[in-house]
Formats: sequence, C-alpha cells, structure tokens
Amino acid sequence: MNKLLHNFIEASGNLAVELESALTAIPAISPDSLGQGELDKCLFLEQWLRSRKINDLQRIDIPDSRAKGGIRPNLIATIAGKDAAKGRLWIISHLDVVPPGEAKFWASDPWVMVEKDGKLYGRGVEDNQQGMVSSIIATLAFLENGIQPSREIKLLFVADEECGNHYGMEALFALGQKLSPPLFRRDDMALIPDGGDSTGETIEIAEKNLAWIKFITKGLQAHGSRPDLGANAFLAASDLALTLHNELTQKFNEKDSLFNPPYSTFQPTKKEANVPNVNTIPGEDVFCMDMRILPRYPVQAVIEETEKIIKKIEAKYKITVSYQLLQRSESKQTSQDAPLVKELTRKIKEVLGIDARPVGIGGGTVGAFLRNADIDSVVWSPIDDTAHQPNEYVLLKNILNGAKVMAAMME
Repeated sequence: MNKLLHNFIEASGNLAVELESALTAIPAISPDSLGQGELDKCLFLEQWLRSRKINDLQRIDIPDSRAKGGIRPNLIATIAGKDAAKGRLWIISHLDVVPPGEAKFWASDPWVMVEKDGKLYGRGVEDNQQGMVSSIIATLAFLENGIQPSREIKLLFVADEECGNHYGMEALFALGQKLSPPLFRRDDMALIPDGGDSTGETIEIAEKNLAWIKFITKGLQAHGSRPDLGANAFLAASDLALTLHNELTQKFNEKDSLFNPPYSTFQPTKKEANVPNVNTIPGEDVFCMDMRILPRYPVQAVIEETEKIIKKIEAKYKITVSYQLLQRSESKQTSQDAPLVKELTRKIKEVLGIDARPVGIGGGTVGAFLRNADIDSVVWSPIDDTAHQPNEYVLLKNILNGAKVMAAMME
C-alpha cells in the first residue's frame, strides 16, 4: 500500500472522531419507525464533503410524504480514476439508523457520541457510520495527497436500509437503470461495509432469502368461561406459529456450510396485543414471522407450503387466517472466484495480514439488488457487531483499518 495513503489514514483518528460525533448528533430514523427520515443528515454530509473538496456530488431523492421535506435522499460522491474504462468501485453505506430503544439501557445519551478507551459510543456509530466514515477517509487519503485512484470511485450513501430499502436502494436501482447511461453497470464492483466480524476475516458473498409475514387470525370473541361459544383466535394463532415453525423447518431442511446457522430458520417474532382483559377469549390475533431461507429454496415455495398449513389450522379451529407479506428478498450469490472477491482477499492479507474467507449471512443488505443484476457485490468490514444494541460502539482502529483496505482497493 502506498506509504502516503497509509500515513494519512493512520493520522486520521481525530478526523474520524469529529465526523462520527457530528453524524451521531443527527438522528436519521425512518418514518416507519416514527422518525423524520434522513434529510438533515444528508444535508450535513453534503456540506461536509464539499468543505473537504469532494465536490462531484449527485442527489437522487425519492418522494415520501411522511418524511421531512417529503423526500428520502440518496447521495453519490464520485472520484475520477486514471482508467475510465476500468470497472468502477462502489462503496455503499446507509444514512438511516434504528431508534435507540429504552433509554435506561444506555450508559450515555445515544445521540451524543462518547469516546472511551478506543471506543466510540452512540446510536449509529457502527451501523452504518463506521463504513461511511471509513470510505470517506480512504477517499480523502487520495485527494489530500494528490493521488488519483486507478479506477473511478463511487461513494453511495443510501436511505431506508433499515426498513426495507423501498425509498433507498430498491427505488434507486429501478430509477437509475432507466437513465442513459444507467447508474450501475455490469462491470461495476460493490463493497458494502455493513457487516463482518471483529477481525475482518469474513467476506460475505451470499444472503439467505428473506420473508417477513404478518398473520391475522379471526375467530369469535366470547367470555373466558364459555370457550364453547367462541373461536379462540389467539389459540389458533399459537398453533399456527408453532406448526409453521416445525413443519417448514422439516420441509426445507437442507444445510449449507457457507451460512451460520447452516439451515433455514422460521421464527415467530412480533406479537400484537389482543383483548385488554384476562377473561375474554379474543376474536382476533396478530403475529409476525421472520423467515431466513437458504438460497436453494425460492420464497414462493415457502409461501405455498405456508398456505397449506393455514388451511389446516382454519379447519381445525373454525377460524380464518389472512396474511401480509411485509418484506420479501431473494438474491443471487457472488462467485467465490469473482475478481472482486479475489482482489479484496489479497488486499486484506496485504494490509491486515489476515487470511479472509467467503461466507453467507442470514441478514439482508443492499447487495441483493446488485447481485440480482449480475453486479458482483461483497459485504465486508472489521466490525464488533453491536448494531441495534444499547451502548452501540465502534472501535476507532476498525474505522481506520477499514479505510486502509478500502484505499488499497482504490489504488
């Protein structure tokens, strides 16, 4: 790695702290989670990047009447490369964060970044500001030293990653591919610093298929002492949840060692309140399931099996069941032999001295949209994985190590 680049990044600890602190102070929560969206954070980031001479900026705003300004902003920063014909490198992070949760579980104000013993604490510092800050520092290493990357670099900061990507990568990709030339090209490569492990050893090349399903059981409300006069929607829902878990697990039972866990999972999760008192049999009940399915199984096959199970439960309890597919995602796998995977593996070894290996994950990332368009994408970052937790933190050394590997990829 170029010594000037390495030295700039090594000396950028204060810069990382400054930027993390400023970003943490601007909540960027989706309207789906009762927030105002990402506009304020995006406007700050635009101004900050321009102050550091990153001026080739493009905003693609997606309308959302619920959000501040009526939009969900997506920001692209472009840095020209020596070889315009060479495949471009995208580094994609997201602007939005999740709510902090209960304040009593935090040791400090989640919106005020706190630095302690090499760790930066605050909501969003890791998910996904770590990747965002690393990519910016890597880019500044080139600009501040008058060095041009070998290929064109695209830093993309997207909206709505935490709540489904509908106003972020999904809309951006659909809109961008209609442009001339299209926003994304087949020879592009994408690095997504939104997951990984504490050493930087794992390179995510595949994701499980995903289905979030909301189930509504409707029966007949009755007094708790007369179940014979009602149809217990909660009882039916409980049986449905357990049956779905057991039968889907048995039906879609193959294993794949690329993933951890190496099998498909079908988990009941969210449960909505029904009747407010103990002595009433509920006539309606609502619960959700989070299904993470090995890529060999299409989501549609799982849905068809789910519908068979629903029919059995309806007949058994004399109730009706409807369902809503809240989120559905399926994606191809990036080949272990893809040039992106091989190059990143080499750079991690050169910079960090680590032998990286490919893995699959159960979580979903923006990489799915690119992989489905045959654009090679990987998820990588040296990360302690404290996302969504109280007292979320990031190691300062992880920000800088991530920046070093990104800069090596840009050389």
